Amino acid sequence: MSALMTLANVNYQVGDNLILKDINLGVPAGAHYTITGPSGSGKSTLLRLMAAMISKTSGDLVFDGQPIESYDPIMYRRAVSYCFQQPTLFGATVADNLAFPYQIRKQAMDTEHVTAALEYVGLSAKMLTQKIEDLSGGERQRVALIRNILFLPKILLLDEVTAGLDTANKDIIHQWLRHLNQDRHVTTIMITHDTTEIDAADQLLRVVEGHLEVGA
Repeated sequence: MSALMTLANVNYQVGDNLILKDINLGVPAGAHYTITGPSGSGKSTLLRLMAAMISKTSGDLVFDGQPIESYDPIMYRRAVSYCFQQPTLFGATVADNLAFPYQIRKQAMDTEHVTAALEYVGLSAKMLTQKIEDLSGGERQRVALIRNILFLPKILLLDEVTAGLDTANKDIIHQWLRHLNQDRHVTTIMITHDTTEIDAADQLLRVVEGHLEVGA
């Protein structure tokens, strides 16, 4: 099976600091990868490279058969979606956020689809009128994640999205990510320090001092 994304001898350097060193990885379609490693080892930098938020210093990074530099940035980020540890919501209400993916595609919001997504993660349709400042941390994270997948990406990159959440909220997000991966065939790559998530990993990657260890 050919890889959906391939990193070959990828390096990332800032000044004299070589942050990622000779990264080699093939990510098949439908994979569910978990990335761990010490703080400051380069995990988030690796995800940001995959998301084309920053550019590699050297090496090759190929997505779906083409170098990522060949893609229109907007189209690429629709296919490879990055979720932040601290979700950024905007506007006044939940609806303002969940209408946005439709607005940038010049489409009317599909309320039925949005409501189904909310219900899947334990939120009701009434949440659409909820003010952003009134949301809990777990609710904010779930709304931000829904915003990223109303139009399914091929790869979902998750940077410690369950950090700081209670067990109930973590369980909801775990179940939903498993659904996206297994039922909707979204390739997922998530960074975590959570021992439960590490123990449950299908494929564990470890970043140590800028080096990637596969299956470690």
